[in-house]
Amino acid sequence: MSTKRRDIPRFQTPLIETHCHLDYLDQEHLQQTLARAREVGVERIITIAVAPGNLDKVWQLAGAEDDVWGTQGIHPHEAEGYDDSVAQTIRARAADPRIVAVGEIGLDYFYDHADRAVQRRVFDAQLALADELELPVVIHTREADDDTRAILANYSGSLRRRGVIHSFTSSLELAQYCLAEGFMLGFNGIATFNRADNVREVVAATPVEQLLLETDSPYLTPVPYRGKPNAPYYLPFVAEKVAEVKGLPVEELLAQARRNSLALFFDSP
Repeated sequence: MSTKRRDIPRFQTPLIETHCHLDYLDQEHLQQTLARAREVGVERIITIAVAPGNLDKVWQLAGAEDDVWGTQGIHPHEAEGYDDSVAQTIRARAADPRIVAVGEIGLDYFYDHADRAVQRRVFDAQLALADELELPVVIHTREADDDTRAILANYSGSLRRRGVIHSFTSSLELAQYCLAEGFMLGFNGIATFNRADNVREVVAATPVEQLLLETDSPYLTPVPYRGKPNAPYYLPFVAEKVAEVKGLPVEELLAQARRNSLALFFDSP
């Protein structure tokens, strides 16, 4: 694919943005972003919580727009802020139909912003909470394959709704384990990067029935707009690249990704 900037493609199949961070935008930019996303066919957006300080904002955003849903959870960077009051907040909001998952949870040994033992404890605690609430999970893992697998193994056979390993950049071995356990894998603009052959290898190995599309905006902007702030309206570029790697017509890929998203997050066929 050429790196020359071009118009955002528009497809017949509606798109579902399964992972972004709308609360990082001010109100003016938020409304512009939502309008542009709608123009290119994004019909649903899931905005993701990461910290005790943004649980309320994500919850409010999920209730303010008809096409926006949200999650509640604590990212590994913020693991040291997880306590009983946070757990109670997540538990109390689980019945809200606009809250569709526990996340973003997991392990990050690349930045190590939180003590690793604390990360493991909080990851396990939030998996247990998701199991109790019968919600899917949105998992972040970076350079923590062994511990991610070990903790997930504690929930093999439970976690009725399973979840997604988002922005998947880990090993093929971890991918195969998670797929065998019934998890989805989420792919974003990284799949378009020149040096991301490892990610494209995992895309190729992922059954289309277990694949989700995301942007993780405002990060990880896909080619041909890499270097600019990312947004949900760039999701069509991710769809194009994933379809190319899978050797599928983009409309076929989008239709299956949409079914996957609805089944996982909206408990809908």
